[in-house]
Amino acid sequence: MSNILGSRWVRLAVAIGLLSWALWKSEPAATWSALRHAQLLPLVGAVGLTLFDRALMAYRWLVLLAPVPAATRPPLVRLMRIFFVSTFVGTFLPASVGSDVVRAYAVGEEGVPLPMAVASVMMDRALGVLSILLLGLAAVIAVPQQAPRGVVTVLLLGAIVCLALGLVIFSERVATLMTSMFDRLPWDGLKRLAHRLLEAVRTYRHHHGALANVVAGSLGVQVLRVLQAWLLGLALGIAVPLSAYFVCIPIILLIMLLPVTMNGIGTSQVAFIWCFGAIGVGRAEAFALSVLFVALGIVGNLPGVVLYTTGGVARQTA
Repeated sequence: MSNILGSRWVRLAVAIGLLSWALWKSEPAATWSALRHAQLLPLVGAVGLTLFDRALMAYRWLVLLAPVPAATRPPLVRLMRIFFVSTFVGTFLPASVGSDVVRAYAVGEEGVPLPMAVASVMMDRALGVLSILLLGLAAVIAVPQQAPRGVVTVLLLGAIVCLALGLVIFSERVATLMTSMFDRLPWDGLKRLAHRLLEAVRTYRHHHGALANVVAGSLGVQVLRVLQAWLLGLALGIAVPLSAYFVCIPIILLIMLLPVTMNGIGTSQVAFIWCFGAIGVGRAEAFALSVLFVALGIVGNLPGVVLYTTGGVARQTA
């Protein structure tokens, strides 16, 4: 317990440190002026798009529960509750990893085997990262002049993670290697859990249609996020083309996924200043855009607030 609390305090300290540095570099007065003069109509449009991206996010996770036998699959109402409550709770946890843990645990409490529950959120996260990479790569190829320095490195790191998971799922040789590695674990309970998780993840090699469906849905989510950022930029009067957002936002999303702060606070501000500063956007405007983008994510989590206050994520009897 002390280790968990200590880790949380470290992440909070990192978030505060990065946020303070970014705000100092951006000049608080200029940032506040940019936020205060933001136009209302584009902000409303961005909020509206958030409703669509949350619906797509919920849909892709439901599709990833296809390998779960119908007899043990929780009712749709409970699954939707778990999804939206976990996104809300994840607001206060490290990046997006916290919401994944809450979701896997809650689904396990509903009777889904824990390895399958963990596998579903792992695949949801991995395919989400893959969609970000695909969108970012396509944008960099289409408009390379808009890509800031270092973007290839970020894309490469994300690609390595996706490739590794893909090999685990589809390669018999890699699966055999993983099995032999798990056999060397010191505790029998941990060894069994690792084998069951590997088996659950590899179940998806028989569900090509579901995987393709989720990748398509994930690409839709990322496009909506780019459009949200573009509308927020219009609200702030940022004069850069939409193509620049298609290059910058995927990179920023990858950086925000790093579990080093709470809900991507701090890392997002630094990432926005770096990416948009490279294409001529002032630091104050870039910082203000990052604040609105993070706030928009929190707005998208508000349905989870209502559900959480009316029952949390605990199993509810019919």
